[in-house]
Amino acid sequence: MLEHEKIVSKEILIEKLHLLKQENKKIVFTNGCYDILHPGHVDLLARAKGLGDILVLGLNSDASVQRQGKGIGRPFNPYIARAFVLSHLESIDFVVCFDEDTPLELIEDIIPAVLVKGGDWDVSKVVGKDCVESHGGTVHSLPLIEGFSTTALAHKIADLARTGLL
Repeated sequence: MLEHEKIVSKEILIEKLHLLKQENKKIVFTNGCYDILHPGHVDLLARAKGLGDILVLGLNSDASVQRQGKGIGRPFNPYIARAFVLSHLESIDFVVCFDEDTPLELIEDIIPAVLVKGGDWDVSKVVGKDCVESHGGTVHSLPLIEGFSTTALAHKIADLARTGLL
């Protein structure tokens, strides 16, 4: 099956992070769908990891992705497939599922020292900002690599399929 030690439940994550915080490890959190992994994702995750010691990725459940209005048939890959691929990235220490529309509850449960989103997010609108900053943490919106987008890839594949080239 698609299993990896980095894929954990919220309860296990909280226990592990409690111990890591006692060791003065700086916890970084980011989240997203990560439906079709591309260089922009890998770059963002590597730079997020560089802001601390432990990178936690909150990964949207399939139902959560569907509610985001990303398009018919999304996610293309189910949660466990996305989590499995992501868990093999060196930059990621933990992958945890969240089913809500936003990761706010998860952020409030783990209280990371650093909260990261991609540059398409204005820092003032990042979910969890108030929680993280009220505990002395920082929030970052990191610039994205131009030309990489899951939505753009989906449109390209759909266009190729429509023209019979796929």
